[in-house]
Amino acid sequence: MELLIAWWDGLSSQFTLAFQMGLMVVVCATCARSPQVARLLDKLATLVHTRIAALILLMAFGYVSSMLNWAFCTIVTPILAMHLAKKIKGLHFPMMVAGGYSCMILGQCLGPSATLYSTLATEGSSYAEIVGESMSVAETCYNPMNIILWVILAVVFVAIVLLTQPGEKELVELGDIATEADAIPKDYQSHEKAETPAEKMNTCRPIMYIVGAAIFIYVIWTFITNGILPSLNMNLVIFCFVGVNCFLFPQPHSWIEAHADSMHLATDIMLQFPFYGAIMGMMYVEGGLGEALVNAIVSVANARTMPIFSFLSAAVVNLFIPSQGGQFTVQGPLIVEAAKSIEGTNLVNCLNAFVYGDECTNLLQPLYVIPALSVVGMKLKDVWGFMAFICVFWIVIVCLGLYFIPMFI
Repeated sequence: MELLIAWWDGLSSQFTLAFQMGLMVVVCATCARSPQVARLLDKLATLVHTRIAALILLMAFGYVSSMLNWAFCTIVTPILAMHLAKKIKGLHFPMMVAGGYSCMILGQCLGPSATLYSTLATEGSSYAEIVGESMSVAETCYNPMNIILWVILAVVFVAIVLLTQPGEKELVELGDIATEADAIPKDYQSHEKAETPAEKMNTCRPIMYIVGAAIFIYVIWTFITNGILPSLNMNLVIFCFVGVNCFLFPQPHSWIEAHADSMHLATDIMLQFPFYGAIMGMMYVEGGLGEALVNAIVSVANARTMPIFSFLSAAVVNLFIPSQGGQFTVQGPLIVEAAKSIEGTNLVNCLNAFVYGDECTNLLQPLYVIPALSVVGMKLKDVWGFMAFICVFWIVIVCLGLYFIPMFI
């Protein structure tokens, strides 16, 4: 009964976070799948004419869009890959999807919208309680060690995608697989004449323009009042994409329909997050697994190796809890407790190492790549081998970087 009570307490504690994460996926996917974004991506694809230029554009776009938001990048990057593959011959489409997905994963390690960074920056959040204080993204995400390690990984990943060229018989181009590449973005605008007052309101563009303008006035005021980096948290990121969608889908009924069509992409996330909290609750039963893990880490780690243990343990746990939010709820208290018990340990480096570990094995488990694959009509087996190949480089480089980079800064 004690375990059952702990299970329920942990499960119910994650309802708010589950809603936040699900809403983020919905509003970002709606933006990425809009007709305006589709036209922009098509124009972007016309800027390059060679295989190397196309792959560099795809990776650079993936990194930038991921820093804006991981959910947006997950949907929009494979769409850009389709536009590029339709215009340039000789592109191995599965590797393009895997490479673009790796950009989304790595971008989270230097992106203010990453779950740990944005939630930890939210004062009074459950993560701030775990760490003992709220931390701005300037303190966690944008510290020198994290930036250096990220740049090294980003350059290596671009090189991997450029140098991995299958033979002619192994080349899989866009036309060789069942995709939705030629699907025309849905037109949500109402072209029928509105008769009743309700119908006129449902097609009244000024309503959405006013709402969108109000959102961005508040966002700008927040940036001016508190500064850009301290203001960036999960709620504000969601708010920004809601505002963008007000201008992309300016009729109230089209705004609702567009979001409704993206709802199914958030199903797995919203249903799974509470159960990660349930696992957390059971791990914290007195004398349980959580206590055993902390004692094991403390017994073998020192101030220099603690970030590496944080990274490796996060990479393993992520295979079973494939969500940064749910995983930090379970593992965060263990890492923080272990780091504080070892004198001289840099807690920020341990938190960043946790993010790299959590993101690393997202290349092996399918939770976040599923929405991307659904957009292009592919199966996991088409891209998993390439993702695992990239993952090997990630593990080696991060372990070396966490150990040696702090020596020079």
